[in-house]
This record gives sequence, structure tokens and C-alpha cells, in this order.
Amino acid sequence: MAESHLTVDRVTLSGGTDGTVELPAAIFDAPINEAVMHQVVTAQLANARRDTAKTKTRGERAGGGAKPWRQKGTGRARHGSTRAPQWRRGGIAHGPDGRQNHAQRVNKKMKRAALRSALTDRARSGQVRVVGTLAFEQPKTRRAADLLSALRAGGNVLVVLADRDQAAEKSFRNIAGVQVAPVDQLNTYDVLCSDLVVFAEAALDLIGTGRRASDPAPASNTAPPNG
Repeated sequence: MAESHLTVDRVTLSGGTDGTVELPAAIFDAPINEAVMHQVVTAQLANARRDTAKTKTRGERAGGGAKPWRQKGTGRARHGSTRAPQWRRGGIAHGPDGRQNHAQRVNKKMKRAALRSALTDRARSGQVRVVGTLAFEQPKTRRAADLLSALRAGGNVLVVLADRDQAAEKSFRNIAGVQVAPVDQLNTYDVLCSDLVVFAEAALDLIGTGRRASDPAPASNTAPPNG
């Protein structure tokens, strides 16, 4: 077995082992910043909210057009409509109007720091696995389930692919508690919600780059300086 949390066994698709893999220290051995993780996850959940909450004001409630009783002489309080907020079946004062905005902005530096913290926490807890390749010839749920069984995966599992792969995604998606994502969609919330993170080996070098394996490599700036 691996002697360090940065060195893990390379698992084959059949469930065996084929040597070891060194996890990138910059990502899997970074300082853990709980405050940044909290802020990034809070922002992610806030941005996922649907702003559909809506209450009716007194002007949107049906009825209430007639004055309940005359202004003076009854001994009761003055009212102009039974759809005022203090009345039963009346409108709601200061309620959500369906246009509220819960969005929160977090810069890329914080997102990357939070992701490094989350992956470091999982690596130090022994909750990171690496599979040499996750390429399935065709969708096969049984084969995916056998692989997870060999990895001793329990609870929620996050499978990170180097690129979009329909065969792999379909193989895992019918297994309860398993989520599949390409490496460019890897985020702090999904990592923290997972009891085990399984990486395709090719995805390790793409973590935090925002790219997939099929994306072209960024062009290097080799042009000579002006002058």
C-alpha cells in the first residue's frame, strides 16, 4: 500500500493494481483554509438558488374593493380594504417579489485555493483513488460497480474524468450515490460532499486549469519582445 498520502496505487479498470501514482503536491498537499472553503461553497449554493419565491401584495389579491365599514361612528378601527396586510387573506407586506438576487461573486484565486484545500483534506484522509483509465468500450453498469467494489467505495463517490465520455458516464450514473464529472467541472462543493474521489490518471494534470483532455493546450508566448 501507499506509504504517503501523495502516493496512491494505480488501479486498473478490472480492479487490480498497476504500480503507484504520485499526486501533485501543489494540489494535494496544500494548506487547508476552512474559511475560504466555506465562502466558496456558500457562494456556489447561493448562485444555484432559483429566484422564484413570490408573494402577493395587497394590490394583487382578489377582492377587497369595497370599504369594510364606514369611516366613523362604528367604534372600530378605520380600514379601506380587507386585502390590507393585517387582514386574513390579505396581501403580504415586504415579501419576496420574484426579482431578488442571491448571487455572490468569488474570484478565481479563492476558488482554486478552496479546491486545493478540499482535495488536500481528502488525500490526507485516504479518500483519493486513481484509476489508470476509465475508458469503457460501451456502457456497462456492472463493470463500473465491480470497479467501485474493488476500490472499497462506500457512501457518496465522485468520479472525475479527463474528458467527456458517454460510455463512462452512463456506466456510473445508475449507481446510487455516484456522481460523474469532467475535470474542468471539478469544484469544492462536490469534493466535500463525497466520501471518496476517484480520478482518471489523465485528469490529475488538468486539475485547476479549466481544461479537458480534448481541449487544445494554451499557446505559449514565444514571440520576441518588441524593439
